[in-house]
Amino acid sequence: MHHKEQVRLMKQLIERLDSGSNVDAGGLFIQPTSTYTNRERARRERDEFFLGLPQCVGMSGDLAEPGAFLTSNDVGVPILATRGADGSFHAFINSCRHRGAIVETEPRGTKRRFTCPFHAWIYDTGGALVGIPKLEHFGNIDTECHGLKQLPAEERHGLLFVHPNPNGALDLDDLLGAWFNDEFPTWDFAAMVPINRDTYDTACNWKLAMDTFGETYHFSSLHKDTLFNTFHGNVQCYDDDADVGGHSHRMILCRREIDQMRHLPEDEWDITVAGLPVYWIFPNVILMPFRAGVFLVRAYPDRNDPGRHVSRIDFYMKPELQNATGPEALEIQEFIQTIAQGFAEIIRDEDYVMGESQQTAANSGALDHIIFGRNEPALHHYHATYARKLSLGVEPLLDTV
Repeated sequence: MHHKEQVRLMKQLIERLDSGSNVDAGGLFIQPTSTYTNRERARRERDEFFLGLPQCVGMSGDLAEPGAFLTSNDVGVPILATRGADGSFHAFINSCRHRGAIVETEPRGTKRRFTCPFHAWIYDTGGALVGIPKLEHFGNIDTECHGLKQLPAEERHGLLFVHPNPNGALDLDDLLGAWFNDEFPTWDFAAMVPINRDTYDTACNWKLAMDTFGETYHFSSLHKDTLFNTFHGNVQCYDDDADVGGHSHRMILCRREIDQMRHLPEDEWDITVAGLPVYWIFPNVILMPFRAGVFLVRAYPDRNDPGRHVSRIDFYMKPELQNATGPEALEIQEFIQTIAQGFAEIIRDEDYVMGESQQTAANSGALDHIIFGRNEPALHHYHATYARKLSLGVEPLLDTV
């Protein structure tokens, strides 16, 4: 983040701490609970948001060297993403062109060749078909035309995007918008090194997982023994690009260390010390850069049950910390590993437990709506964007409910 913007945001946080105020969305937002339970809505989400939009499959550090690969089946299309011999990023349907078996079954690794376990057809990191056993027995086949089916893929700002439809449009200018395309390069995400990966299969809708990152109102209650020791609850900065019809938005959480940093010269202010930026990439990605690295959170709906989802929570470390030498190096790396694992477990054991509680009530049909407060503008923006993209009506904000 540009330093001038950091200073602006930190001044805003300080003013809100001093005045006891908070960001104000201008009204109350009514959200139907059917958003989290309706099966037809879930089908539309899958078709339009997960099969119809580019998906973030990881970060550049996940493919750190030529031959590195990762696989994914989070949206129902088997994907093989690779780093080619020339360093380029590729993505393919992870399915052999012979009989359609999954070619690479490992989640990640490094290989020069990918061999289908069914009949041992061989592909290289660029997807080319480079080997067929007993070709003289199999018959005449044009290997040039039978490489792995390519998917649109682009690496930008250290993020790996793949469209799960071979004919899909991968428009990252639209997905990220002018704002994120300007701000993301300042974080140097491309240099981050993967450290910790967690996967949580949880009995709540994927949007409830996204919702939990949308406010700090709950910190003093739900996180009173964990995050509330580190963050001021119910105070934040919030900005979006709704004025130009966009879907990008960003929160800044307020760390307690701002209490000391406010007394330093402004040229020494650092938003990762005083706060925690939270970026939302529609529909299901959250990025949280902080002093040691960045968290990448992705939520994926269960294909059969609107009341379940899988979250992937990955942590990436700044390379200078991983490459630290001397007697303190191991201590630094163990400390960061503890932070990464601990934060993920807070999400699992506190936030997602509440998500399951909300889902239980939603499934019962006992409540026809829930309420997003004036101090929860990220949730207003996210669900209004969601409704517009599905051509649903967006109810006006209310002064009283």
